[in-house]
Amino acid sequence: MVKRTGPTNIYLRKLINLLKKEGKKNNSKFWLYVAELLSRPTRKRVEVNLSKLNKYTNDGDTVIVPGKLLGYGMVNKKITVAAWRYSLNAKEKLEKAGIKILTIEDLLRANPKGSNIKIII
Repeated sequence: MVKRTGPTNIYLRKLINLLKKEGKKNNSKFWLYVAELLSRPTRKRVEVNLSKLNKYTNDGDTVIVPGKLLGYGMVNKKITVAAWRYSLNAKEKLEKAGIKILTIEDLLRANPKGSNIKIII
């Protein structure tokens, strides 16, 4: 039996390759680290609740979750969030709170150096 060598989701693989390519091109260790976090096995991948976002962010922050964002808790700050995946409950709560939701690719295009972004793990 052949041992798996990374994520099997084709979209995740493309995202990891894009992050590595842009990280090397822009000399950004930030995006290389995000690619490394996304490359983890499924059981070790990041899962973050909204309550953690509320605890560790301030108004106006840009936050990336290199994994899945779950819907437990509330966010009452005006932030920008990018994540690999969102639970349905989390997405509804973020939209209701007026929080800007991005994909990781959109955040990469907007900030190729990765400056002033918080990683929540």
